[in-house]
Amino acid sequence: MKVDGRSYRTIWPSADGAGVEVIDQTLLPHRFATRRIDDLDAAVHAIASMVVRGAPLIGAAAAYGLALALRHDPSDAGLECAYGLLLRSRPTAVNLRYALDDVRSVVGGLAPKARADAAWRRAGEICDEDVELCQRIGQAGLPLIEDAHRRLGRPVNILTHCNAGWLATVDWGTATAPIYMAHDRGVPVHVFVDETRPRNQGAALTAFELGQHGVPHTIVADNAGGHLMQHGRVDLCIVGTDRVTARGDVANKIGTYLKALAARANHVPFYVALPHTTIDWTISDGLREIEIEERDAGEVTHMTGRLDNGEVARVMISAPGSPAANPAFDVTPAELVTGLITDRGVCAATSEGLAALFPERRAG
Repeated sequence: MKVDGRSYRTIWPSADGAGVEVIDQTLLPHRFATRRIDDLDAAVHAIASMVVRGAPLIGAAAAYGLALALRHDPSDAGLECAYGLLLRSRPTAVNLRYALDDVRSVVGGLAPKARADAAWRRAGEICDEDVELCQRIGQAGLPLIEDAHRRLGRPVNILTHCNAGWLATVDWGTATAPIYMAHDRGVPVHVFVDETRPRNQGAALTAFELGQHGVPHTIVADNAGGHLMQHGRVDLCIVGTDRVTARGDVANKIGTYLKALAARANHVPFYVALPHTTIDWTISDGLREIEIEERDAGEVTHMTGRLDNGEVARVMISAPGSPAANPAFDVTPAELVTGLITDRGVCAATSEGLAALFPERRAG
């Protein structure tokens, strides 16, 4: 995708090959800057502090982090230590474990001296594969928007939550991939962008990238979604996810569940877009089996923004001394999900629906 007319991925090898460059998402939308990651500690920090965020991008960054760690210590002990540190950096997104397991399986049987180069190559392949998967998600979801436009005869209003755009992946995005493809084909779309408290990933990131791509959009308060649906102003919801269970339960940014409830009450289709790397085939019950990350209360009590004089500042918005809780995700039960938009097509959010697209998992 593009920023000021220049094409970017969210992560790429540095020119000297000694590290990787990433877009520092903690600075957006007020400042666009890149940051270099050149060792394990920097990779762990980038993931934990949300310099990089979004399930697919977290996996890609972790793969490169493991490769960088093996340059320093390629021993079995070094491999397992780096694997553990990276795995603990963000607990909810399953892509993190998927990428780490992938790289570990590639290098585990190699001589230590060959591990770093093999891990580096595999990390690059994981990034390329993610781009392809997101393109396929876009192709699978595009007909939903085209059909809605033909039926309605006007621009299609789509509600998003959080950021499941190209900033959350290596390129294209998950929930935004069908939107970008529709826009690029001339299908008129308009996106209602949830601000997505806390951290405001919708207002800061989704709006930033939609604006850069020229997609019409409007930022709305998180609590406005139900009202918009009641008055027929939302034609469909498309969100991303950090983990989907084998029966279709969806873990995503806190507030997703409330949007799904409002969509069900107002007969608005509610779709979840994801690559197969986000499906956790080892669990079925999302409410009981998915670990929900609890983040710093400061993300709730404070907010970063640009002042009228242009200065970027962090300010307290809560009553001093009041405690705050910050669960980062919630789980939307499968029965509230109209369908899953995957890299293999659209399916029902059920065990049977997923197994039809991924028969190898049924056999397993």
